[in-house]
Amino acid sequence: MTAPLFCDRCGEPCTGGSHPACTAARELEPPRYCAQCRRRMKVQVLPGGWSAQCVEHGVLSR
Repeated sequence: MTAPLFCDRCGEPCTGGSHPACTAARELEPPRYCAQCRRRMKVQVLPGGWSAQCVEHGVLSR
């Protein structure tokens, strides 16, 4: 997998600087945007984790 191009929480480019608030929030929240294409993902929160799906890049889960 290549380095992420976009922040998976806010959808902004990763090259624009660090995202300390996003990093902190991601400890508790699932990703909302695909880090490769910036598309909004379909997210399902489950009792034991979460599942997020990008139409282009597939499913992530934890």
